[in-house]
Amino acid sequence: MPPRPSSALRRRIISAYLLFTLGVCALFGVIAMFAVEGIEVRLVDERLTEIAEWASPRHAGGLPVEMPAGVSFYHGESIPLSLRGLSPGIQEKTVDGVGLHVLAGRDAAGEYVVVDHESDYEEIELVVYTIVGAGFLGCLGLALVLGRLTANWLVTPVTELAEAVARDTPEAIQPLLARDDEMGALARSFTARTAELQQYLARERFFTGDVSHELRTPLTVITGAAELLAQRTTETPTLHAPVARIQRAVQEASECINVLLLLARAPERIDAPANDMADIIRTEMEHCQPLLANKPVSLVFEGLPQRTVFAHGELAATAIGNLLRNACQYTAAGQVLVQLDADGVNVSDTGPGVPEVIRARLQDAPLPAGAGGQRPVGANGSAGTGLGLALVRRICEHLGWQLQVSDPPGGGSCFRIVFSPAPRVT
Repeated sequence: MPPRPSSALRRRIISAYLLFTLGVCALFGVIAMFAVEGIEVRLVDERLTEIAEWASPRHAGGLPVEMPAGVSFYHGESIPLSLRGLSPGIQEKTVDGVGLHVLAGRDAAGEYVVVDHESDYEEIELVVYTIVGAGFLGCLGLALVLGRLTANWLVTPVTELAEAVARDTPEAIQPLLARDDEMGALARSFTARTAELQQYLARERFFTGDVSHELRTPLTVITGAAELLAQRTTETPTLHAPVARIQRAVQEASECINVLLLLARAPERIDAPANDMADIIRTEMEHCQPLLANKPVSLVFEGLPQRTVFAHGELAATAIGNLLRNACQYTAAGQVLVQLDADGVNVSDTGPGVPEVIRARLQDAPLPAGAGGQRPVGANGSAGTGLGLALVRRICEHLGWQLQVSDPPGGGSCFRIVFSPAPRVT
């Protein structure tokens, strides 16, 4: 499950604090390392060099060479065996488990070494690095605490606003509207925009309902007239066939109006009884048989013999019927195949395919260059160019389904309706 936006924002703020602290601590750690090494050179190495420059001439002149406490000067045969043969320069050497700083050199009388026996600079280095490391960990811990506090301080108002918008109640949003900071301005912008969208949706639903009701009267008149003509032309086939087409067109228009009235209602107010999708598909296939008259096109159903979905029967039938009618109408030869599986239903055909403009509108993609948002001339693919696919898409959105379009390898088009998860579909 992906993290909530508020959690992701908290992590980003905390990570920013930690990364900043890590960078600062690393910078100061490098500075401390160079400082410690510089102090070592100044306190130990340069000290041994100065002692050697002082002791070597005195030894050559036969004068007594008195060393500070913890420092020894050896020349020639007096050099211990463990310190003989060292390369010139300052180096660290362990003898009998004791760490020594040794300066090896040569003068006119032979080799010499200056040994610092009691230098505790290594321990000092260890203490310094331990303090630096502890400070580093302490800074990271402090950054973590400050990052969490800052993240909560910044994210909590955003989370409250998101929860208030999700609840969409005046009691939840009112405290945020009264704030005079950025969260208040954002809450007021959300509220204003939400009010505009609600007014727009209300106007759209009222308009759709009004238009649908107004169309019922002329359709009723046409239906009555078509029934009368059908009775009087039963013995005249040349006149009866056009009347039958008029009756089918009026029936489709009436069904479309009923669907528009249903779509004008909120989805949660539409009943969703159990329906067998296989029965719906078979019924719509029978309705499409007249569209295949005198055409070398076969209409085939494959898949599950029964599939229960929880959806309004008329909406589900209209979605399947519009896809089937488009496929049957624009397929000149070949096959229209309907496949029902556990997750959805496919309607594929061997027609000319889906025009790019129609595909762009279905997928909310940019229109192809030169389309200009207009209906393409001669775009008679299997998607059609009328209200059918727009209704299918709206129905799928209302039912919580998904409408997908693809191009089969052999040509034509394929539309797939993916059912929503339970409890709408079992």
